Amino acid sequence: MELLFYNDRFKDCIEKYTLSEEQLRFTGTPKECIDLSQADPERYVILGMDGNLLVTFFVLHQNEGVKPYSYNKKAILLRAFSTDFYQQGKGYAKQALKLLPEFVKTSFPEVNEIVLAVNVKNIAAQELYKKSGFIDKGERRMGKKGELIIMSYYLEKVRESSKEEYGRTNNEGEGL
Repeated sequence: MELLFYNDRFKDCIEKYTLSEEQLRFTGTPKECIDLSQADPERYVILGMDGNLLVTFFVLHQNEGVKPYSYNKKAILLRAFSTDFYQQGKGYAKQALKLLPEFVKTSFPEVNEIVLAVNVKNIAAQELYKKSGFIDKGERRMGKKGELIIMSYYLEKVRESSKEEYGRTNNEGEGL
């Protein structure tokens, strides 16, 4: 299995990619994500390919995309992660997440954290992310489809004193 950036030569694979109604409760379709990425140069569509078969799909989103979920300017957001319905249960999601850190380090060398938001009702995904090294530090947000758990995977040790952060404040008005 390998992770690849989407381009038009993969259109047929996208057409064949299937998500169940249950999956669509928590994620967007690849077609929707590709359309959004064409309008936003900070969104990168990534395909998990097993030979010529598209088995997993996700988007990596920099800058504005990650801001609602992290104060770290060097973070990237993992969004719309899914496995083709007919490929579920074969370990592809786990394998894609295992390949992800090295893929991000190579493709986005400035990034030191991968952030994601998972629906509180999506227990299977939460367990998969935890087993893959993502950490739940107790942060929550409301999303379009319900409450979200914010999780992080640290690519390198982020020191509090040197971490570049977005200009935000906490509830007491102090800079974070």
